[in-house]
Formats: sequence, C-alpha cells, structure tokens
Amino acid sequence: MGSTGSDKDYFQRGSLLWFAVITLSFGYYTWVVFWPQSIPYQSLGPLGPFTQYLVDHHHALLHNGYWIAWLIHIGESLYAMALCKQ
Repeated sequence: MGSTGSDKDYFQRGSLLWFAVITLSFGYYTWVVFWPQSIPYQSLGPLGPFTQYLVDHHHALLHNGYWIAWLIHIGESLYAMALCKQ
C-alpha cells in the first residue's frame, strides 16, 4: 500500500446510500424473524410472497441466519478496530 499525505486522503466516509440499504435490510430482516405475523405480505409486491414462503418453510434457517449475520458484523468491526490500532 502506498503512503498518503494526510488522514483525509486515507479514511473515507461510507456512502449514505449503503448505510440506508443495510439499515433498512437489517430492519426488515428483524421484522421477518421476530414478528412475521404482522407483515403485510400482499402489500410488498414481489417481495411479499417470497418473504412469506421463507417464513412458512424456512423460519429456523432465517432465525439462525439472523444471528450469524450479527456475529459476522460484530466480528468484522472488531477486526477493523484491531487493524486500525496497528
């Protein structure tokens, strides 16, 4: 890696679009895993029937995947903190 002149050149803020997409996706995933009975499936367009199928046939996989996703995000943040301290 090359050296940069200042920290402003090296560290960049993430895109607001990606922050919004990830936040909304995790919010929807949380809703699907913990409160599937309150989701208006017919109002969600093509996402509704797909979500309903996953809830009806693969709820255990959704639930386990939810916690795995959180563990991965926590692990990557701890790894990033460790790299930044070096």
